[in-house]
Amino acid sequence: MSIKFLHAADFHLDSPFAGLTNERARQRRRESRRLLERMANYVNQNDIDVVLLSGDLFDGATVYRETVEQLGDALGGMCAQVFIAPGNHDPYTRHSPYATLPWPENVHIFKTREIERVELPALGCAVYGAAFTGAAEETSLLAGFSAPDDGLTHLMALHAELGAADARYDPITVEQIAASNLDYLALGHTHRFDGAQRAGGTVYAYAGCPEGRGFDETGDKGVLCGTAEPKKVDITFIPLAQRRYGVLRVDVTDRTPEDALRDAMPETAAADLCRVIFIGETDERGVDIKQIEERFAAEFYHLELRDETRIREDVWARAQEDSLRGLFLRELRERCAAAPEDERRRIERAARFGLAALDRRDL
Repeated sequence: MSIKFLHAADFHLDSPFAGLTNERARQRRRESRRLLERMANYVNQNDIDVVLLSGDLFDGATVYRETVEQLGDALGGMCAQVFIAPGNHDPYTRHSPYATLPWPENVHIFKTREIERVELPALGCAVYGAAFTGAAEETSLLAGFSAPDDGLTHLMALHAELGAADARYDPITVEQIAASNLDYLALGHTHRFDGAQRAGGTVYAYAGCPEGRGFDETGDKGVLCGTAEPKKVDITFIPLAQRRYGVLRVDVTDRTPEDALRDAMPETAAADLCRVIFIGETDERGVDIKQIEERFAAEFYHLELRDETRIREDVWARAQEDSLRGLFLRELRERCAAAPEDERRRIERAARFGLAALDRRDL
């Protein structure tokens, strides 16, 4: 019998969304909660049998009551069996929402460090999982585990760190996965989906996070949907995020920064959070970040600008002048030639400020 499952993790509900304005941060938290409803609709519209949630549903111990209620309503509205394996940000403790608040009957929360088995006879399936019971878990929860050869489909939800040296968050190994005899291992902790992997007869994957929270979590985010039966698993990535974080590197060589940015703008700019890094060569004035931000901010949901351009060679050529300007440029050029990359950028910024002072320009 083939079953349909959905795998998600790392919602980090009630994240602070640092770097955004207070109003934007509140809006992003509300949007993260609404993601739960979209996920529930997907589960019901696609006849999902089992939902595997692999930890860090909450960002920390302080959770808004309305967040827990919306999560419970969304999970309870799913026509599926739901399994939660708490992670390092939302460990199962006697004070956690998992222990202190009511949860729908179709939701099973793993509560201990010992792997627990739940049979679903009507689906020909057994689901396993374990919980973080503190902010760290330095020993592998998967070590020594092996599912029996009983003809059932074996699934597991687990928050874990795979193959990391000195890991503090349930360090598991590929060898342990291969020895588990699972059909599918649904992992949480890493916020990026890098495709399905296989170890022995077990398929495993990180679902990534369903909504990005910063510029280290760029691109499409979502959940995994799959089918499973003994020794056969197929999964597909399903984008669900309402907004995406993106980093644009915009070359301004031989053109105005405004024109370069206009040509590079994504069609989804009004809905996305973008960091624009200007690169290439400019004159000594560089890029007027404040002016460009004033001109373009309204066209993006959120816009950050950075100037990493270099000074054009014809500016440095004036180091040959017999003048205070030439002396200043010669001194900095010599330092720049001998400096590593990060230091060269600081020297070029110093050159721009110094030239502006010599020319009595406002920079």
